[in-house]
Amino acid sequence: MKKLLLGSVLAAASFTSTATIVEMNTSQGVIEINLFDQQTPKTVENFLSYVQDDSYNETVIHRSVSNFVIQGGGFTFSDSLDAITTKPTVINEPVFSNVKGTIAMAKLSGDANSATSQWFFNITDNSAALDTQNGGFTVFGQITAASQSTLDKIAALVHCGETPVVDITAEQCSSNDVTISSANLVTIQSVTVMDDDPNSSAGLTVTANTLIDADTSTDSGSSSGGGLIWLLGAFLLAIPRLKRAK
Repeated sequence: MKKLLLGSVLAAASFTSTATIVEMNTSQGVIEINLFDQQTPKTVENFLSYVQDDSYNETVIHRSVSNFVIQGGGFTFSDSLDAITTKPTVINEPVFSNVKGTIAMAKLSGDANSATSQWFFNITDNSAALDTQNGGFTVFGQITAASQSTLDKIAALVHCGETPVVDITAEQCSSNDVTISSANLVTIQSVTVMDDDPNSSAGLTVTANTLIDADTSTDSGSSSGGGLIWLLGAFLLAIPRLKRAK
């Protein structure tokens, strides 16, 4: 009996070391995120592994689509676009719905279990498309109400293609005479663990993914909300049109 009790205590201690609330400090403001430790444990563990080794520090928001998503977690930018080092893929956990204010994992088109480092914020209700497409996109957290203003600020920036930029006009995006630096991109300066209580998200109002079990569609690979190959191409089409600062 004592062994069982000790095992339970150790298991609880191990689990509570997982963060539930993280603070993402960006050049456009702070985004506070409640993570769903208990409901999407593998995805949260994966996300936190990148947080803990500072992989997300100085990465950029490389994709922002009006009334759809804001995406990051994949690249830094110096005089070129540099992919961060990724870890093994994580199993898909499509428990919650891709409604406004949630954060979900991006992945390769046609491969439900291909998520690595990239994530996206749903800036509108994307449940009809993303809850079933490619096995459903795993929602693993929800932002606080106060954080919505930061996402709104990013979405309102001038965009070169699908890349939000600062201090560059729409006209300059198509010019060959404009110099771009990391200062012109939305940067994630740091992601910090604020609360390691796995139950701190218990009071949140969440929406279950009820569409995934009824899905009979197949993924065409043409418009995946997180398809890495497609979105990388979109980013590269925008940035080379601007001269990069050396």
